[in-house]
Amino acid sequence: MNQDAREQVQRLQLIEQNLQALSGQKQRFQAQLYEIESAMREVDLTEKAYKIIGGIMVATEKDKLKGELSEKQELLKLRIQTLEKQEQQLKERAKKLRESVVEKSKGNS
Repeated sequence: MNQDAREQVQRLQLIEQNLQALSGQKQRFQAQLYEIESAMREVDLTEKAYKIIGGIMVATEKDKLKGELSEKQELLKLRIQTLEKQEQQLKERAKKLRESVVEKSKGNS
């Protein structure tokens, strides 16, 4: 394997590591999104709403809490969309690099 092919393999490995990191981030954001959506459903079912501030649970207005949760929900959805776009771009780059490495290895055989 020549130097150029080795460098491409290294770039491919780096892209795959980045993909794994993005996947982990996306999973964490999806878990947070699930928690927020669950909290929003619970707020709808209760008469009184509470939130935790610095380890202390305090009463809050139900509508205000729903608004805060809704903002967090939208932010997480945007972050997930951004990560999915980055993930797709990295997958495309990895695919092209993989094809290039295969072509170069065929040429050297």
